[in-house]
Amino acid sequence: MASPSRRLQTKPVITCLKSVLLTYTFVFWVSGIVLLAVGVWGRVSLAVYFSLLDEKATNVPFVLVGAGTVVVLLGTFGCFATCRGSTWMLKLYAMLLSLIFLIVLVAAVVGFVFRHEIKTNFESNLNLALRDYNMTADRHSEAVDTIQRTLHCCGVQNYSDWERTEYFTQKGIPRSCCKSQDDCSEEDLKDPSKAKLKVFVDGCFFLVTSTMESKMSIVAGISFGIACFQLVGIILACCLSQYITNNQYEMV
Repeated sequence: MASPSRRLQTKPVITCLKSVLLTYTFVFWVSGIVLLAVGVWGRVSLAVYFSLLDEKATNVPFVLVGAGTVVVLLGTFGCFATCRGSTWMLKLYAMLLSLIFLIVLVAAVVGFVFRHEIKTNFESNLNLALRDYNMTADRHSEAVDTIQRTLHCCGVQNYSDWERTEYFTQKGIPRSCCKSQDDCSEEDLKDPSKAKLKVFVDGCFFLVTSTMESKMSIVAGISFGIACFQLVGIILACCLSQYITNNQYEMV
């Protein structure tokens, strides 16, 4: 049993730790909302690029939404555990934070290691989309048109990639490559020498991967920052639990 003087010294420490952990838990809860928002934003803004990737890669935004949901629920639990001053709940909170930290860290490492494989996969699927391009408005053809209009590019490496497609023999280069829709006839698009002056000449592969990397770096940066932020919560939860256990105090 701790002496009265010891209790008087420890009580402010516990109260301070409780206040800091509650503040942390609120910020952690808000970070879950941020993850949810980033997941939705990634799904909407990168949807056209994900459509040309394997199905596994398209699940990334959903993973972020799921992670955000878990963080929100865990933040709520952490707030309740801190207010109750329950040592086992605080320890469980710290363990769950550690588990999420490890999962996010592993996911970040895997994403970094396989980033070149994702690029290769995208280039391959983009080439297939050009080969099978048609006017029936299938998902991949729409994605190609959207990318070419949005990024002002044409083909994979350059506009001449279209010359090796079946679509080119029928209608020439797609109108989505045109610099100006008003000055881009089908006759021009069927003639490579004329088309060069009417369409965007740069390929889409480099522009798409650059765009994806810039946007995914934002997603990765936010996710990694939240993961590192969890270390603070783990330390605070463990310290508060230890103080309560050692000094047998009830939270005020």
